[in-house]
Amino acid sequence: MKISRTYEFKVTEDYASNRVDSFLSSNIYDLSRSALTGPDCEIFINGKPSRKSDRVKENDTVMLFYNAEVFDHIEPQDLPLEVLYEDSSMLVINKAQGMVVHPGAGNINGTVVNALAYRYGEKLISEMADECDIARPGIVHRLDKDTSGVLVIALTAKAHENLAMQFQNREVSKRYTALCDGVFTLPSGTVEFMMGRDSCNRKLFSRVQSGGKLSKSEYRVIRQYGSFALTDVRIFTGRTHQIRVHMKSLSHPVIGDVLYNNRANRYPEATLMLHSHILEIYHPVTGVKMHFEAPVPQRFEDFIKRYGESR
Repeated sequence: MKISRTYEFKVTEDYASNRVDSFLSSNIYDLSRSALTGPDCEIFINGKPSRKSDRVKENDTVMLFYNAEVFDHIEPQDLPLEVLYEDSSMLVINKAQGMVVHPGAGNINGTVVNALAYRYGEKLISEMADECDIARPGIVHRLDKDTSGVLVIALTAKAHENLAMQFQNREVSKRYTALCDGVFTLPSGTVEFMMGRDSCNRKLFSRVQSGGKLSKSEYRVIRQYGSFALTDVRIFTGRTHQIRVHMKSLSHPVIGDVLYNNRANRYPEATLMLHSHILEIYHPVTGVKMHFEAPVPQRFEDFIKRYGESR
């Protein structure tokens, strides 16, 4: 299925001197940054072809033409989904740890999107063709592969637009449960700083002085154990690896985090102890506030039983 879109923007003072790919990703919510800079997109600044690294100036006119074949390589697969809620507009699931949300490099099968293609078939794909990014029908937010928990999925174009804007405008309440390394000296706190790609390892994210995006989380220690704590973390922004980076910055990295926890070998059998526990959104059709909870997984209880000595 082929789709075509055209976007046009006038650059305001706030975005002057930004790279054009960064400017576009801040203003287009239904295409990923990788899609924006991929071969399916053509970028023009003031009518002239542009590279993604070009800088924009105030009052520049930026146009983007997007033409792509979508959904052609999504294989429907009969994969189990733990459904928390479902109606004609949206689906809410408890995503299993180890399940990728959408196909990508190295993960073309076994994803939530593969399961959606099987569950809803051509109806979902046709409905979403003009609203979604390539290979991501219905996806309005994501969880890391090894993060489990609540995930909401749009089933109609109208719902996709509404839910995507709720996330973009930070109208969604998101709370996570995490087991974090070390003994906390403060029972609660706020972490807030600019986040971006790590300058030494582009697969990681870190605190940056320039070129990043604001990230904010609040944490609360639910219970301190001998060498780790059970915590509740509320995020106000949705940056990639946000909680993992924030807790590392406090010297309390998430247990089982092989990317950000240098002490991961202390518990070699532990997988990532991070779970999207609570999500509150407004129904995309009725506007009613809705509360969803995914029970804390068994892996948390097993870890606490093995290593926990309560203080």
